[in-house]
Amino acid sequence: MAALDFYFSTLSPYAYLAGTRLEEMAARQNVRITYKPLDILALFARTGGTSPKERHVSRQEYRLIEMQRQATKLGMDINLKPSHWPTNAAPSSYAIVAAQSAGGGDMGALVHGLLRAVWAEERDIAQDEVIKSCLTSAGFDAELAESGLLAGAQAYAQNLEDAVKAGVFGAPFYVTEVGARFWGQDRIADLEQHLSG
Repeated sequence: MAALDFYFSTLSPYAYLAGTRLEEMAARQNVRITYKPLDILALFARTGGTSPKERHVSRQEYRLIEMQRQATKLGMDINLKPSHWPTNAAPSSYAIVAAQSAGGGDMGALVHGLLRAVWAEERDIAQDEVIKSCLTSAGFDAELAESGLLAGAQAYAQNLEDAVKAGVFGAPFYVTEVGARFWGQDRIADLEQHLSG
C-alpha cells in the first residue's frame, strides 16, 4: 500500500474546503494517509510566509473572494469571518494525534468535523466539548481529548520539523512517500493522477 503524508492546520480554510476528497481519492488509489497537524503560523515563519492578518489588504481581500468562490464551486457552507478564528489549534491537533494512534474511528471525518466546526458551525475547536463532540461523531472515544497530551505536543512539534524538511510551506499540503509534493485543496486531482501513474 502506498503512503501519503497530509500536512494541515485545523484552522486552515483550504483544508476545510478539501472536504473528504483526499480520503475518497486514497480509497480509490489504495493509499494510507498519515495525518500531520501542525502550527501553520510557525510554518509560515520558518518558510517565508506571513499570517493572513499581516498580509497587504489586497491579499486579505482576495483571500476572502477566493474562499467564497471555492466554497460556492464545491457546494460547501463557509463563514468567511468565523467568530472563533484564529483560536488555539493545539488541543484539536493533539486529539487528532491521539485518535490516529488509537484507531477505531474515521480520521477523515474527524479532521473534516473539526475544520467544519470552525468554518461553517461557529464553534471553538480549542474547547474540550467541541473536540469531544467531533471525536464522538467520527467514531472515536471522546476521552482521547484528554489523553496523550504530552505525546500529542511532541508529535505536533515534530510535524512542523518534518514539514520544513519535506519542503512544505502551506496547508493543505500532500507529500507522497517518494517526496512528490502537492499544495492546495485544488491539487487533489493532480495528486491522484500522480499516484495512479
